[in-house]
Amino acid sequence: MQKYDSKKCDVMDIEKVLLIDDNDTIRLIVRIGLESHFKVFLASSGPEGIVLAEAEKPDIILLDVRMPGMNGPETLLELKRNPLTANIPVIFMTASVQKEEIETYKKLSVIGVIEKPFSPLNLAEQLSRLARPLPPVMVSSNKT
Repeated sequence: MQKYDSKKCDVMDIEKVLLIDDNDTIRLIVRIGLESHFKVFLASSGPEGIVLAEAEKPDIILLDVRMPGMNGPETLLELKRNPLTANIPVIFMTASVQKEEIETYKKLSVIGVIEKPFSPLNLAEQLSRLARPLPPVMVSSNKT
């Protein structure tokens, strides 16, 4: 499984966002919250999202964890196996945000988690913050 490369996802480079979520209301709210900032693509299932990701090559994917059929982690695994989608950064969207669950999500190579419910007014900012590459760690020493 390939790791997220922060150099490939600068905030200024995000133009296209794909949301994969089975809930009609969530898809509507996300579209409304993001469409003035990004071109938004919507998929209602994992398989539909994979096809859309291959076709549209989004800069980032928002992925629901709990969906019928192919769930979020299964969808993520398929996206990472596919050479056309393997390097697209993924953010999980879920109400399941216990510490153990977050640790599991991190092991799956997502770049972040957005907790449901979320504010559509803050969604673009949350997405941009999670996609922003972390600054390098600076080490300071008193030795001369």
